[in-house]
Amino acid sequence: MNHHEIIRQQLSRYFNVSSDAIHIGDRLRGGMSNSNYIVTINDQVYVFRIPGKNASTFVSRKIEQATIDLIAPTGIDGHLTLNLDLETGYKISRYVAGTPLFLLHPDAYYPQASACLHQLHDAGLVHPKDYDPFGRLHTYEGFAEASGMVHGEGYPEIKASFLSHQAFLLGVEKVMCHNDAQPSNFIWTEAEKLWLVDWEFGGMNDPLYDVACFGNNDFSYAKGLLPVYLGRKPKSSEWMRLFLWRVFQCLQWHNVALYKEAIGLSQELNLDFKHIADQYIAKAHSLYREAISLGYGT
Repeated sequence: MNHHEIIRQQLSRYFNVSSDAIHIGDRLRGGMSNSNYIVTINDQVYVFRIPGKNASTFVSRKIEQATIDLIAPTGIDGHLTLNLDLETGYKISRYVAGTPLFLLHPDAYYPQASACLHQLHDAGLVHPKDYDPFGRLHTYEGFAEASGMVHGEGYPEIKASFLSHQAFLLGVEKVMCHNDAQPSNFIWTEAEKLWLVDWEFGGMNDPLYDVACFGNNDFSYAKGLLPVYLGRKPKSSEWMRLFLWRVFQCLQWHNVALYKEAIGLSQELNLDFKHIADQYIAKAHSLYREAISLGYGT
C-alpha cells in the first residue's frame, strides 16, 4: 500500500469513519526518517506519522510509548498524541497550528527553548531506559557494518578522540532527556507556546546532550543556547561537554546515514546518504578541533 492507502485504512479503523470522510493534506517538512501528513476528518485536523523504512532498527515503539506516558504530567508535548501503534509505529496526533523552530530563527527562542528543556530536565522523571550513548554507538556501528558499509575516511581517528573523554562524560549525573531536541522538534504555536514533540529517543542522559541537539543544523544555535540554559557563563568543562556530545551525534548519525544508504533510501528519497555520512565525519573533526583550540580539553 502507498502512504495515502495506509492513512485511509488506519484512520477509518481508529475513528470508525468511511475513507471518504478522510481528507489527506500536505506532508509536513522536517526530518529524514518519518513521513508526517496533515489529515482532516469532519473538520478536525490531525497528523498521521508513517515511520521510514526499517525504522524499527533504531527505535523501540514500546520505549516511545513509555516516554510519552512518563512525560504526560509535564504537558511539555501539548498532549498531542492520540494513538501509537506499537507494532507498526503509526501515530495519530492532534494537529496544532504552529511552526517548527527550524523554519523560524532558533536564536530568537533561546529563553523559551531553555524553559522547555528545564521543564523536562528538572521534573525528576526517571525513565527505565538509559540512552547509553557509548553502547548505542557500538550498536549503530554494528548495523552499518552488517549491511556491508565501510566507515568513511577519518572515522577511526575522530571516534578515538571522542572515546578518550568517555570517563569525563560518564561522570555527569543523568536526567530525563529528549535526545533529539533539534529545532525541528520544537513547535512554536499560534498561541505562543513552545511544544517539544517526537519522543522516539527519550531516555536518561546528560542534560547538555539536549542542548547540543539544538545545534543540529547549525552548531552556533547550541552555543548560543548553553549560557541561556545555564543562566550564567558556562565553565570550560560545560563547553567541552557541549562540543563532545555534538561530536557524538555526528558519529551516531554517520552510522545511521550509512545504514540508510545500504538499504536503498538514497534512491527512494532522492538523498545521497553516503555523502551525508561523510559530511558528518567532517563536522565531527571540525567541532573537535574547535573545542581543543579554545582550550576546552579535559
